Amino acid sequence: MKKAFYSNGKLLISGEYAILDGALGLAIPTSYGQSLEVTPNATGILEWTSFDEQGKVWFTTKFDLDNFAILSTSDEATSQTLTTLLLEANAQNPLLLTDSDGFSVETHLGFPRSWGLGTSSTLINNLAQWARVDAYQLLWNAFGGSGYDIACAQHHSPITYRLKNGTPDVKEVDFDPIFKDSLFFVHLNQKQSSKKAIAAYRGQAFDKETLLQKITHITQRMILAPTLGDFELLLEEHEILLSEVLGIPPVKQLLFPDYFGVVKSLGAWGGDFVLATGDEKSLDYFRAKGYETIVPYSKMILR
Repeated sequence: MKKAFYSNGKLLISGEYAILDGALGLAIPTSYGQSLEVTPNATGILEWTSFDEQGKVWFTTKFDLDNFAILSTSDEATSQTLTTLLLEANAQNPLLLTDSDGFSVETHLGFPRSWGLGTSSTLINNLAQWARVDAYQLLWNAFGGSGYDIACAQHHSPITYRLKNGTPDVKEVDFDPIFKDSLFFVHLNQKQSSKKAIAAYRGQAFDKETLLQKITHITQRMILAPTLGDFELLLEEHEILLSEVLGIPPVKQLLFPDYFGVVKSLGAWGGDFVLATGDEKSLDYFRAKGYETIVPYSKMILR
């Protein structure tokens, strides 16, 4: 009997980097996500096929069902990553693969892999659902990270997320700003390595407690910001704080110094999406600079 699972993508509006150490972050599950379908068979093999947002196969592999040895693959590195996840899921639930003599697994992305909306986190949450294991533990034991992306995968409205003594504290919040039509997500045409970005953050010397308190306070005020102007001031304050910690100029200073609105990095600085405030003229500005992928807030957020 076929089983199907689905997880939402993610964007972190506030708290990047500092969320790893316990700061409160504001995150939104996206209308784009990933599905996973499992069909039992009698082949003695776990056959895996991944489809992109256009329905084209971008990855295939086959595993021996007994030990997850790679029998064939279109990409060795991706197969090794998948092996790590499968071994960890099986360690948490040894009964995972005992109810059939083989499996055919398909994953279907709802967004381009380059977008950085959670190709890995949606996979991990889907795999955790199939394996009936804890998705946070699967993430942390296999890769590490804060876990906010897993929370987004599991929730269907904006959330606040923080780690309290290593335990996720997730709350759904009423974040539906009246100025949402002035918010846009612009893709920077490049993907940033979260692992490298986290390592760079860990290598900095700064007053951690002060940073966590300030970021948490900014997040709390963002949720309640009554006007676009108030929200923009908070975005700028957030950018300045992280810029000082990371020793990296804010993205607006680097790429969009003449832009009339505010631009804020999201997630690992230097790649994926940024949040921009503005109007219809904003689209012309970014496209003139070669940034064609612009998603309005109302289209990006899950509702």
